Amino acid sequence: MQSKTNYTALITLISVFFFWGFVAASNTVLIGLFKKSFTLTQFQSQLVDLAFYAAYFIGSLFYFLISYSLGDPLNKIGYKKGLITGLLISAVGAIGFIPAANMHSFFFMLTSLFVVGLGFALQQIVANPYIIALGSPETGSHRINLAGGINSFGTTIGPLLISFAIFGNISGENAVSMGVEGVKLPYAILSFAFIFFALLLGISKLPAVTNNEVLEKNMGALKYPQLLLGMLAIFIYVGVEVSIQSNLPALMENAKILGLPHTQTVHFISLYWGSLMIGRWAGAISAFSLSKQTKMILTTIMPLMAYSVILLVNYIKGSPLTDLLFYFPFILILIAGFYLSAQKPAKTMILFGSIATLLMLTGLFSSGKIALYAFISGGLFCSVMWPCIFSLSLAGLGKYTNQASSLLIMMILGGAVIPPLQGIIADNTNIHISYIIPVVCFIYLAFYGWKVRSILKQQGINYDDKVESH
Repeated sequence: MQSKTNYTALITLISVFFFWGFVAASNTVLIGLFKKSFTLTQFQSQLVDLAFYAAYFIGSLFYFLISYSLGDPLNKIGYKKGLITGLLISAVGAIGFIPAANMHSFFFMLTSLFVVGLGFALQQIVANPYIIALGSPETGSHRINLAGGINSFGTTIGPLLISFAIFGNISGENAVSMGVEGVKLPYAILSFAFIFFALLLGISKLPAVTNNEVLEKNMGALKYPQLLLGMLAIFIYVGVEVSIQSNLPALMENAKILGLPHTQTVHFISLYWGSLMIGRWAGAISAFSLSKQTKMILTTIMPLMAYSVILLVNYIKGSPLTDLLFYFPFILILIAGFYLSAQKPAKTMILFGSIATLLMLTGLFSSGKIALYAFISGGLFCSVMWPCIFSLSLAGLGKYTNQASSLLIMMILGGAVIPPLQGIIADNTNIHISYIIPVVCFIYLAFYGWKVRSILKQQGINYDDKVESH
C-alpha cells in the first residue's frame, strides 16, 4: 500500500468515472422519452433505472461467485485488463441501441442498457479499491471524491448533450415528435468512445496493484460488520440518489410544484446532477497535500466554481438562470456542512444524512420551487457519501478487499429497486407524497455513520482522527 498518492496513475484512472456519470444522468432523458414514446406508467418508466442498476447487481454477483469458487480474477488478469474488459462490454451495450431503435422495442432498449451496466459493474469493482490503493487508506475517500468530481461533470453535461443529440436541441422540445429513433446516433458515438478509451488504457502505464495474501475460498468478507452495514448503506445511497432525480420530471409536472412538462425542466435535472459535482469538487480538495488554511479557502471557492459551471452550461443552453440562482442558499448550507464535518468520513455521514433528512421533510411539507429546491439539494448531500461509505466499509479488510468491493458494487442494486418503489407509491398516492422514500433513506445513512464509527473504533481503526492529523 502506498503512503504517497500516485497522481499520474490517479488521473488516468479517474477518467472512466466520466462515462459512469454521463450515462447514469442521461437515463433521466431516456425516461422522459420512453414514457411518451411507449406510453408508460410512472412505474414502467422507472424500469430504465431497474435495467441499468440491476446490471450492477448481476455483474457483481457473478464476480463474487467466481472469486469464491476459483479465486480473485482481478489478481489473475490484472486491474488494467479488468478495466479494459469492462469498457468493451459497455461498448457492445451502447451499439445495441441501434437495432433496438429500429425494432421500436422498449424491451431491447432496456436490454442494451443492461449490457452497458454490466460493463460498468466490472469497471466499478476495479476502480474504487484501485484508487484507495494509490495512496494512504485513511485518505482514500478524498481520492474517490476527486474521481467523483469527474463523474459529476459527466452527470452535469450528460442530460444536456444527450438532449441535443436526440432532439436536435438541448431543451428537448421535440421529444414526442422525434421518438426513439433519436437514440441511435448518440449511443453509436458513446460506443466508439468506450472502445477508444479502452485502447488508451491499453497503452497507459498504470501501476500493478494487487493483494498478494492468499484468499481462501470462503465468504470471509461477510464476517466484518462494517461491510454488512456498508452494503445496506450503498444500496440505500444509490437508490436515493437515483430515485430523487428519476422522479423529478413527474414531480415537476405536478401543479403544486411547477406544472411544467418534462421537456421544459431539463435544466433542473442538470442542477440536481450538478449538485453532486458541487459537493464532490469540494470533497476532492483533501486529496491534495495543501495547508489547512488553503483547504479552508478552497472549501468555499470550489463549490462556487462548480456552481458557476452549472450556470454557464445552462446559460449556453438558454435556460432561465433565475430558476437556478435561487438555489444559492442551499450551497451555503453545504459549505457550512463541510466546515462542521472537517471531511471526516463517519462524521460526514452523520451530519450530511441529518441535514438531508431535514431538507427532504422541508420538501414534503412545502410546495412550489421551495419544495423543488429542497428535493434537488439531496444531490448536494449525497455528493460525498459514496467515498465515505466505501472507505469505511473496506477499512481493515485486507485480503478480502476485492471480494468486499464486489459485494458493495452489487448493492448498486438499490438504484434498480428504490426508484420503482417510489414510482409505485406515486401511482397509488401522488408524486409529491412519494418523496417520503428519500426521508427514510437519509435517516439510515445518518445512522450508518454513527454506528460504523463505533464498530471501527472497537477494531482499533479511527479514520476520523487519522484524517484530522493528515
